[in-house]
Amino acid sequence: MSFPIKAVVFDWAGTVIDFGCMAPVRALIEVFAEEGVALTDAEARRDMGKAKLDHLRALLADPSVAPRWRALKGAAAGEADVTRLYARLEPAMQAAAARAATLIPGAAETVAELRALGVRIGSGTGYTRQMMAPILPRAAEQGYAPDVVVCAGETPSGRPAPLMTWKALIELDAWPARACIKVDDAAVGIEEGRLAGCWTVGLAASGNGMGLDPAAYAALPPDERRARLAKAEAELKAAGADFVIEDVSQLMPVVREIAEKIAAG
Repeated sequence: MSFPIKAVVFDWAGTVIDFGCMAPVRALIEVFAEEGVALTDAEARRDMGKAKLDHLRALLADPSVAPRWRALKGAAAGEADVTRLYARLEPAMQAAAARAATLIPGAAETVAELRALGVRIGSGTGYTRQMMAPILPRAAEQGYAPDVVVCAGETPSGRPAPLMTWKALIELDAWPARACIKVDDAAVGIEEGRLAGCWTVGLAASGNGMGLDPAAYAALPPDERRARLAKAEAELKAAGADFVIEDVSQLMPVVREIAEKIAAG
């Protein structure tokens, strides 16, 4: 009897690579600093997971960022500013992402275990195809090469629309959606999976909600770690996550629990 789960669609940064989702934050802060606007880490992370054009629009409209931009530039940001910033963000993102393309521990092993069960592996990202160009070969060298990669701009609408997940499932020939799982560290990615009709698994420790690199995360005092994990978990649950775990290394017990639920009807 075949395994009840047909496909798992993974996000990239903060999910299978780049513990802490550091690359996009560094690139955004760098590009805004060149404009004379100092972004905080929290501001850069607020809309993480969206396509980067949409992320820039959200940042420039943010109630804490927009007044600073207006005070410096003498006018509110417009679409021409978005286009100009994006032209610099893309190469900055590409460089930052290439430096942060290390697999999160357990990612390759988890994917290998899924494949052994006959599960197809898809992926989606808020990065463009150009931003992903240096990442894909580096991930493959470390043992991770999903069957499908869907990038920002390859569907008419980006997250939280379900279209990237649907595109991945179509290319994988994986259906129904309720026999598939979306794994993501960002609330907007969980919402994407929920709207697509998939089971959703949020990652509270390795991604944007925690926002710490491995060394900083490991150095957290136990009480602070529990509190920060609880906050990240609450955000993912509020977005509709069916399950929340710390990182991808803990995924397989959840996969088996979901498989049992599907088999039980």
